[in-house]
Amino acid sequence: MAEPEPMAIGAGQRLGAPETLGISTLDPGHRPPAMPSGRHVTIRVRMLDDTEELFDVSQKASGKVLLDMVCSHMNLIEGDYFGLEFQNHQKMMVWLDHVKPIIKQLRRPKQTTLMFAVKFFPPDHAQLLEELTRYLFALQIKQDVSCGRLTCNDTSAALMVTHIIQSEIGDFEESQCRSHLLNNNYIPDQIPLIDKIMEFHSKIIGQSPAESDYQLLEVARRLEMYGIRLHPAKDREGTGLSLAVGHTGVLVFQGHSKINSFNWSKVRKLSFKRKRFLIKLRPDLNSSYQGTLEFLMGSRDCCKVFWKICVEYHAFFRLFEEPKPKPKPVLFTRGSSFRFSGRTQKQVIDYVRESEFKKIPFDRKHSRVQHDIRLSPLPCLCPQDVPNEGEAPEDGAHSPAGRHWEESVLVSAEDASASRAAPGSSPPHQRGGREDRTGPSCRAEGTRGSTQAARPEPPSTEVAPISPHLSASPGPPHAMVNGRKSLEPCGRSPDGRPPSPLTSPLLNDASSLRTDEEDEGRRKRFPTDRAYFIAKELLTTERTYLKDLEVVTVSFQNAVGQDEATPASLKETILPTFEPLHEFHEGFLREVEQRLALWEGRSNAHIKGDYQRIGDVMLKNLQGLKPLTANLHKQSEVLVELEKACRASRRLEGLCRDFELQKVCYVPLNVFILRPLHRLSHYKQILERLCKHYPATHVDFRDCRAALADVSEVVEQFQGSLIKMENFQKLLELKKDLISVDNLVVPGREFIRLGCLSKLSGKGLQQRMFFLFNDVILYTSRGMMATNQFKVHGQLPLHGMTIRESEEEWGVPHAFTLVGKQQSVVVAASSLIEMEKWMDDIQVAIDIANTSNGPSSDLLTSSLIVNKRPDVPSPEAESEDDLTASRTSLERAAPPRGNTMVHVCWHRNTSVSVVDFSLAVENQLSGNLLRKFKNSNGWQKLWVVFTNFSLFFYKSHQDEYPLASLPLLGYSVTIPSETENIHKEYVFKLHFKSHVYYFRSESEYTFERWMEVIRSVTVASGGARVPNSKESRAR
Repeated sequence: MAEPEPMAIGAGQRLGAPETLGISTLDPGHRPPAMPSGRHVTIRVRMLDDTEELFDVSQKASGKVLLDMVCSHMNLIEGDYFGLEFQNHQKMMVWLDHVKPIIKQLRRPKQTTLMFAVKFFPPDHAQLLEELTRYLFALQIKQDVSCGRLTCNDTSAALMVTHIIQSEIGDFEESQCRSHLLNNNYIPDQIPLIDKIMEFHSKIIGQSPAESDYQLLEVARRLEMYGIRLHPAKDREGTGLSLAVGHTGVLVFQGHSKINSFNWSKVRKLSFKRKRFLIKLRPDLNSSYQGTLEFLMGSRDCCKVFWKICVEYHAFFRLFEEPKPKPKPVLFTRGSSFRFSGRTQKQVIDYVRESEFKKIPFDRKHSRVQHDIRLSPLPCLCPQDVPNEGEAPEDGAHSPAGRHWEESVLVSAEDASASRAAPGSSPPHQRGGREDRTGPSCRAEGTRGSTQAARPEPPSTEVAPISPHLSASPGPPHAMVNGRKSLEPCGRSPDGRPPSPLTSPLLNDASSLRTDEEDEGRRKRFPTDRAYFIAKELLTTERTYLKDLEVVTVSFQNAVGQDEATPASLKETILPTFEPLHEFHEGFLREVEQRLALWEGRSNAHIKGDYQRIGDVMLKNLQGLKPLTANLHKQSEVLVELEKACRASRRLEGLCRDFELQKVCYVPLNVFILRPLHRLSHYKQILERLCKHYPATHVDFRDCRAALADVSEVVEQFQGSLIKMENFQKLLELKKDLISVDNLVVPGREFIRLGCLSKLSGKGLQQRMFFLFNDVILYTSRGMMATNQFKVHGQLPLHGMTIRESEEEWGVPHAFTLVGKQQSVVVAASSLIEMEKWMDDIQVAIDIANTSNGPSSDLLTSSLIVNKRPDVPSPEAESEDDLTASRTSLERAAPPRGNTMVHVCWHRNTSVSVVDFSLAVENQLSGNLLRKFKNSNGWQKLWVVFTNFSLFFYKSHQDEYPLASLPLLGYSVTIPSETENIHKEYVFKLHFKSHVYYFRSESEYTFERWMEVIRSVTVASGGARVPNSKESRAR
């Protein structure tokens, strides 16, 4: 296969190039592999939406070239999860080999239909970074359920069908839903479950098609048969079994029940000899299986097919990069030369996150299947339905797929201009006197991919290649098949079916980008007074705060509070404390929403009235909050009671740890418990801004000042206890991140700073995580265990310690020496600023330790080993998702503490102090922002929450959990320069190494607030002054 040629343009311009370059298996900056010379052949590929496509490829081309063409056709970036499957001459379903030429794999390529299908099923669909990929996975699940390959109980089956029909016909309407289920079968024996499906459907009103796809995958991935393809086999006793392979290893099934599994870490070698498939295990004293396991399969070819997919699964999920092929032997060959070809899952994820190609977002639309009695169920794509190499495919008019299909094509935003094509377009490509017929295409407004799906068309609808009415018509848009136009106009198919459910939010009416004229109209409709945006900040942050309360009152109660391991004392403390606060703030939020709705009314938005104020609402509710002061006093009691209960019960400790792994718990649980006290400080800040903005004569000034006096009194009352509780909460969090430590949480100990320093030893500089308290310094490294906790290497008591700079002494930049009574340690910071921060804080801590009788410094367990093996630093997680997402090796489990600052500091090689934590608490913010990547054209509207040193991204404020997060430590915040061509107002830029994000706010006030809060946790860019919003608008 020819080597890729370097591109003159960046990979980010792939969608704007004349030819489509959206190929998932290419490295950035390279073109697709050149098509080999020679005779071309037409290959038919059946897509997951049951449409069929024709692709012209050279007979000498490898299978990889064809797969790249299919992925390019759909603009599919994460195409490495998919493959092309076909039935060979032995009636076995096999995957098209990436390396071998197509002519050596398909004996009769013109009579063979290849199926585009999911090949690798990841354990969590959240690892699929593009919504298009998740949609294709949902189509695969739909097929597997329909065929009976994905078996489950009735409840799970009904739930999956519920999400499928929600994505197709929308919200529940009884007669429509029943009629649709009667005319469309999604699962075998569906009729008895119709009532249950309708009951479930009535409970998910308002769920979008994309959310339905996500929930469908969430249900499916928990099933035992998810992604499983059974290969018949027998054990040594002749018992009928089935073998399968998954991301964890080789699985053994009896019927549809899994009876055994062999994890990749336990498997030493996989091989086959004739009909025998052999699994050689690693020695394990705790395992009942030893040596080599043997299974008998139907034939040698069956063994080879299964062995190949095992090799590919192991490489894709376990390896960090594609394995290098073995050199060809000179004389003799031994064994198979087959090797996995393509990117591993880690490479795919890193490529999608870090590459700067232009992403075309899209919005899933309802399929809107017409409820016609003539519609029959979708055909099942089981192997027996696929034409093999020796059989000619049925004509499109007579095949089930030709009659009964559901349009679900992938379309491109680049085709919008095609929908306005001028008359006189060129005639379609013809072959052998008959033109290539393609199926209906979709609307140009909602397109993704440079080409569109097609299907064979009934002969009755054929049109002559040079049709008079077509040439004389205004030139309707045409679908594309492998670069050729079809004759079907966009909009609807000849039989009246609706367009594709996939449309681009950049182009559809519901979520299109705002033009400058729309922005100007919006400014005219809505208030521009600064007080309005201050009040709107109250509204947005109150929505986030109420969601945070629900984490404790609803999610935590459901997951932990109802368990028998939860002591009665804890149940009697948490719910009575938080439930009244939740009810109160629900009412407060409703009043604020009503007031803001009146304030921004279109008809009288610029006529000042009594409703254009917020002080009276805040004064009334803050006075109503005073009777709940007793509930606020119980926050420390809840923290202590929860810690006491977890120490007493291993099961409860495990439940709490599992709860923190849930997506809804996006920050540590203890942070949610202190939210009510932090919220009082936010009210105070908002009222201070209003009082500063209003003149003394303003109608709202008196109420704001009275409300400020009330909340200041409460804040002052809790200030002392809040500082103690925050320190207690921080010690509890650090305790979870550290091992080999005793008695970290003791009276009198205070946290000061944590972060990365390089410790000088005989082996050179080694990365260590340091924890500074008011009596001791701990230095640690991240362990190699699955939890990724930090193992303590040593402690340095502060009493009697001295500190000095030692850069010249050791020749190490930014080095300083900690001289203790028993031990001296030389460390180096990452920068001069970091060194100064550490030295200042350590000196203050030394002074405190020397003048006070602090807690005991003996923190280490007696089992701590002195001589430790050097640790291996983990790869840096710089993506927008949480830190656990970038580590995809199944050998190492995802760290359960990935949402804490300890791991962020470790990866970003920085530090944070107790003052930084206090600022992060004060500077919480939320609201809508438009986000843009470095090389993308469109702006995506997101609900963004800033808290805990991170930005959390939601589709809307109603979402239960964030879709992604961006830790901000180490980032710099500026405004775009003129050379970046961001000609918009109120835009700020986040930059870290090669990662660049642009965010756009709606007003000068919100721009200033976002800059203020983000600057509190980011680094200044070269000491440059951060410009104001007027300078931003000038650009």
